[in-house]
Amino acid sequence: MRTDPKKDVVIIGLGWTGAIMGMELADEGLDILALERGEDRSTVPDFQYPDIFDELKYGIRYGLMQKPVNSTLTIRHNTQQTALPYRHLGSFLPGDGVGGAGVHWNGQTWRPQEVEYRLRSYVEETFGADIIPEDMQLQDWGVTADEMEPFLTKFESVAGIAGKAGNINGEIQEGGNPFEAPRSGEYPMPPLKNTWDSDLFAAAATKMGYHPFPRPAANASIEYVNDYGMQLGPCNYCGFCERFGCNNYSKSSPQVCILDALKRKPNFSYKTKCEVLKIEKAADGKTAKGVTYFDDNTGEEVFQPADLVLVCAYSLHNVHLLLLSEIGQPYNPDTGEGVVGRNYSYQMTGGTSLWFKDKVFNPFVGTGSGGMSIDDFSMSQIDFGKEGFIGGSYITGSHSGGRPIQQMSLPPGTPSWGAGWKAAIGEWYGHNLSIGSHGSNMAYRDTCLDLDPTYKDRHGRPLMRMTFDWKDNDIRMTQFMKSRIEEIARSMNPDSMASGYKAPGAQYDVRPYQSTHNVGGAIMGTDPKTSAINRYLQSWDCHNVWVMGASAFPQNLQYNPTGAVGGLAYWALDALRKDYLPNPRPLM
Repeated sequence: MRTDPKKDVVIIGLGWTGAIMGMELADEGLDILALERGEDRSTVPDFQYPDIFDELKYGIRYGLMQKPVNSTLTIRHNTQQTALPYRHLGSFLPGDGVGGAGVHWNGQTWRPQEVEYRLRSYVEETFGADIIPEDMQLQDWGVTADEMEPFLTKFESVAGIAGKAGNINGEIQEGGNPFEAPRSGEYPMPPLKNTWDSDLFAAAATKMGYHPFPRPAANASIEYVNDYGMQLGPCNYCGFCERFGCNNYSKSSPQVCILDALKRKPNFSYKTKCEVLKIEKAADGKTAKGVTYFDDNTGEEVFQPADLVLVCAYSLHNVHLLLLSEIGQPYNPDTGEGVVGRNYSYQMTGGTSLWFKDKVFNPFVGTGSGGMSIDDFSMSQIDFGKEGFIGGSYITGSHSGGRPIQQMSLPPGTPSWGAGWKAAIGEWYGHNLSIGSHGSNMAYRDTCLDLDPTYKDRHGRPLMRMTFDWKDNDIRMTQFMKSRIEEIARSMNPDSMASGYKAPGAQYDVRPYQSTHNVGGAIMGTDPKTSAINRYLQSWDCHNVWVMGASAFPQNLQYNPTGAVGGLAYWALDALRKDYLPNPRPLM
């Protein structure tokens, strides 16, 4: 095995968190190497017009996603089943290559509510511990909204988020989200312009006494220059956002916001098609001495020594790597002991579609995170004891495009193929409005990640095994949201409507897309018996291993995770710079 010259820092994965860590630590004068297992990707040439608008290649055949033949896991519903490989992408779509899922996302960028950081404490103080189901493993994050605020602000400034503040230093702002945690100031950019369907939803919600506001977006509403001198141009509403790279420098991504500035740093370098196989521990077992990776360019394994190992891959891969490296005790759902793999959770979503014969919405004019939302049924606004569930959801009226393959929505009763289908497309295209629920998902004793005893990857390593199914608590939550959304929908007097939400007894189905919001498994906290990393995202077991990403979430938010992921990266950096680098040691 080849051994390369030692680096101060090795970064595993070059997506959002890897780019952030590289940019900030390069300013400390450290010698940094990032290892990315996918290919290099840049706005030019990879996201150029017209190639990037190939819906078949990118929307259907997942041109920017990881291929299961190279990277997958096994999945089962419960610990009594035998897990089987996830052979075809469906439920979630991890990004491949430089930029990761930060390339193909829609740009929905939220901050957690105050209560979400301390959910167990909030539930016990407000409703009593008795309402927590016996198998639900609610945990506090170990940080507070006040502690996180400046770091969330930093990420929003770097990413260039468009929106309208609802609470600035405790003062409610007209037109914003009145239920958000207090912010120190406005968003970097004003909100995106609304499409007509969003305005109709907002009017209906207002009439019912709710509080609509523009959904925060990593889609530029104006020209913008961020903290690193990177320039964004205003979104042109092309309708090709999710599953596509942005050709217009308008959707925030590691490429658009960080990487071109980072690549100019003389003390930063990166290698692509280099998959980290294992974090290598020092002889004392208390620190890491570097990583072993497989270089697809040369076909050989390489040992890369480093003083600091930053795990910045996708959340599932972070957990897999910790398990393979034997960093932290693997979680055992039978005993409840162990920490790595504990508290995996996902995202509970649903939606209602409305069709209007006399309204045309021009859906081809779309942007990834446009729309109007309400937070009236969010975590902090629901009486968990009365409603019989713990959780919450934001609700949005929006559309992201009108593409010919994925976004041809037809009312119930229309033919699914043939001449009748063609006629229905002609009659109904552009007449559809959608209202969606994006809700939380709690973690349970038996929703977890571990190593599969049977299946192996191309390097001979055990695949990771996911044990996950929907639970009654979260289904009750989504059924509650269904009732609220359908009330709003009926008030809009559509000619037809149809709903899709998880019904009582529903099981997790990996085939339809739901979200790429896989969280937990390497969760943060203040107790090494129930968390894999401390409140600064530092491994309890190897103090020079730090683990970024949504794998740190103890249970999932009601919101999209990227805002919190970016904020946590800057939070961890603050501790790294001020407390760790001058004196490397466990910070807790």
